[in-house]
Amino acid sequence: MGLVPETTVSSGPGADAPDPTVVSRPPGADEPWPGLAAPTVLEVLRRLDSGPRGLTEAQAEERLARWGENTLPARNEASWPVLFVRSLRDPFTAVLGCLGLVSAVVSAWGTASVILLLVVVSCVLRASGEHRADRSMARLRKLVANTATVLRRANEDAAPTAREVLVEDLVRGDVVMLGPGDLVPADVRLLRARGLTVHQAALTGESAPVEKYADDSPRAKSKVGEFDQPQLCFQGSGVASGSASAIVTATGAHTRFAAAHGHGPGRAEASAFDRSVHGISWILIRFMLLTPPLVLMANAALRGRGLETVPFAVAVAVGLTPEMLPVLVTTCLARGASLLARSHGVIVKRLPALHDVGAVNVLCLDKTGTLTQDRPVVDRALGPDGQDDPEVLRWAAVNAWWTLQLADLPAPDALDEAVLESADEDELMAYDGTGAVPFDPVRRLATAVVRTPGRLGVHTLVVKGAVEAVLHRCTLAEEERERLHALAAGQADAGLRVLAVATAERRTRLRDYTPADERGLAFQGFVTFRDALAPSAAGALKVLAERGVAVKVLTGDHPGTATRACRDLGIPVAEDAVLTADSIDGLTDDELSALVARTTVFARCTPEHKARITRALRTTGRTVGFLGDGVNDLPALRAADVGIAPRDAADVVREGADLVLAEKDLSAIDQAISAGRYAGGNVAAYLRITLSSNLGNVIAMLCAGLLLPFLPMLPAQVLAQNLFFDAAQLAFAYDRPHPSVLRRPTVLRPRELLRFITGFGVLNAVADLATFGVLTLALHGPGTGDDEAVFHSGWFTENLLTQALVMMLLRLGSRTAQERRPGPVAWAAAALAVIGLLLPPSPLGPTLGLTALPVVYYLLLTVVLVFYAAGLLAARAAYMRRRPERGTAG
Repeated sequence: MGLVPETTVSSGPGADAPDPTVVSRPPGADEPWPGLAAPTVLEVLRRLDSGPRGLTEAQAEERLARWGENTLPARNEASWPVLFVRSLRDPFTAVLGCLGLVSAVVSAWGTASVILLLVVVSCVLRASGEHRADRSMARLRKLVANTATVLRRANEDAAPTAREVLVEDLVRGDVVMLGPGDLVPADVRLLRARGLTVHQAALTGESAPVEKYADDSPRAKSKVGEFDQPQLCFQGSGVASGSASAIVTATGAHTRFAAAHGHGPGRAEASAFDRSVHGISWILIRFMLLTPPLVLMANAALRGRGLETVPFAVAVAVGLTPEMLPVLVTTCLARGASLLARSHGVIVKRLPALHDVGAVNVLCLDKTGTLTQDRPVVDRALGPDGQDDPEVLRWAAVNAWWTLQLADLPAPDALDEAVLESADEDELMAYDGTGAVPFDPVRRLATAVVRTPGRLGVHTLVVKGAVEAVLHRCTLAEEERERLHALAAGQADAGLRVLAVATAERRTRLRDYTPADERGLAFQGFVTFRDALAPSAAGALKVLAERGVAVKVLTGDHPGTATRACRDLGIPVAEDAVLTADSIDGLTDDELSALVARTTVFARCTPEHKARITRALRTTGRTVGFLGDGVNDLPALRAADVGIAPRDAADVVREGADLVLAEKDLSAIDQAISAGRYAGGNVAAYLRITLSSNLGNVIAMLCAGLLLPFLPMLPAQVLAQNLFFDAAQLAFAYDRPHPSVLRRPTVLRPRELLRFITGFGVLNAVADLATFGVLTLALHGPGTGDDEAVFHSGWFTENLLTQALVMMLLRLGSRTAQERRPGPVAWAAAALAVIGLLLPPSPLGPTLGLTALPVVYYLLLTVVLVFYAAGLLAARAAYMRRRPERGTAG
């Protein structure tokens, strides 16, 4: 409602200990006295052993030596080589590396080179991403001032002088001067302020400047957030207007700015992607560790073969391994990230986060700027009877207009602007303003004095402000005052902000009007305000609900305000689906975890509450995304699986987020979720097809190795077949899954994936064994010279053809029957089939030990493939019927 007039504080008696939210103490400081949440200036000065005249140079030097410089704590960032070595600890990467080394030991240099190259590429990508994330700490210093104006004295008896000092030389107890454009150099407590407004976006994410004043009234402890306390300013915020003097209460690592950023690692727990990959990796590790010993022992026991089977055993283990997984995952995610950046301005800073955002089934966000715009709009104007009354809005607009014109305010505040937007400008021009008493936070009123048309010799005072302040100055019976209080409380409980409007007539006079004239008022009514809804929010929320994403609102606002915004946007909020910070504080972690699933609105939340709620949601097995833009959101951003920030967020938040949006818009998040689910669907399809096919081949190879007098396939043939198949699988990085993939979160569930690959792997093995029967019984008898080469060639061809079939038929939810043009997977499958058919009789065949096959084999193989395809379709249909409704990619 205007600039805050000058306020000063005076010292008074009080206890000798400030609250921890006011004075952040260095190690060794005494525990605070628990009685007050906002101690008086005298208490703060006593605690800091300082005064309004500032410190002496000697005192400042002694404190600087004792407590250190006013700088953010340095973080020991790991070097790129260290990060590269750490990335080798990934279990799947480690196993690939071991297989590569074993291949080198048995002189399988081609296999070793390919595997080790993939390991290096994977580690380089991971190390580079982590190195970029570590640099985000340096961004903090860009938000901190370089110099500050401070009052210092040469000695105890000297007068204080204002001079510029480096920010790092500030100490607790210094008195600093603040003016427009200054960055607040440390956490401070105001001593004197004149019209001070401060931007706290770097701390809270709120774009509007906040009024600050030197309030010296002691108050009992409350749940009011420290950023909302008018007498406190914090490092990292900036002065928008006005001036002030303040005493430094915390510096360096003890500021709220440093505490919000923290010093630990970016994420305390593994993300959804990391958990999924680790689970799948350990399944593969068990298979791969068992396979070579089984092959060696079985061949030694049943066939008397020795170390000559080592290359074959290694080739079998390599055949089970999806070597292209790191490359394909990186390609899928990088392609999705590139499309997001080009089409929607969404920057994916950590590639696995694209998979995680596709797996998100809970999105946590604040109300302001996401569901609602950062401005209010008029909801209703109510008369004393609670019915609509346009006269009340007219008087409120007259007050807003003339206080703006006559009180030299630079711009109307948000509520006045909403009133003026709703009013008729012609009606306002009918009044002639003669004076104004601007708003101040003590009176909580603003008064305009106008000449009313047709009322000569009379001035009309139009008073607008807080309900209690206005009603207190109205001439009302006590019962009527209580009824109006109840009416206003009901509107507030419904999530509306309420202003009261009253008028009074005075005889015309020349002298200025003062707050003393604001008495004996006639009550006119209330004006209620609601938050303006974000234009795209309702549509985006509907789409998110269709995607299986539940939205949780974590806000510092009144629960009624947040609940109303949710209901206006179509988010169902049951009566028991609202929790306040008071209630959360009384819950254990287990109790909170039991409540978060059915709670939609969390109100009056501090940064610590937001982080705790996010962690509780993750403990229930949900994949959580968090959208935040202020430094106070950093704890929750870290606690979430996916941290999301808009481009205009604080620098350190933007650097620490996984996804950066072009603007704070839910539609962009929906696009990111879609891209993540497409990428996750392709990765899942690759894993299903590759692992089931590889497992079937390994089972068949082990069985054939025990039944045949020769190796069922030469190591070079196994590796060549594996290379062709893996190369074809890269097509999945460019595939577009069926739209049904978007309906549920895409999560790689190791156990479900294991059941899938086991079932379909056994089916694949049956087809391979049937091919063995065809080759053994129908083509050549045992002991003939051609048996071995024909068997190798026949099985090589059958393997590639069955793998091509698997690629086409196991794309769950695919649109194969509806597609008019073949996609990349269809072309890759066709190429794989062509290689299987043409390579054995080609001139390159003999180099791999392959030979041409008789025509009758192809006829018999066609019969096997027809039965195999029918079995695949039947098994696929059965799997789809049993498939759980929840989102899964496994």
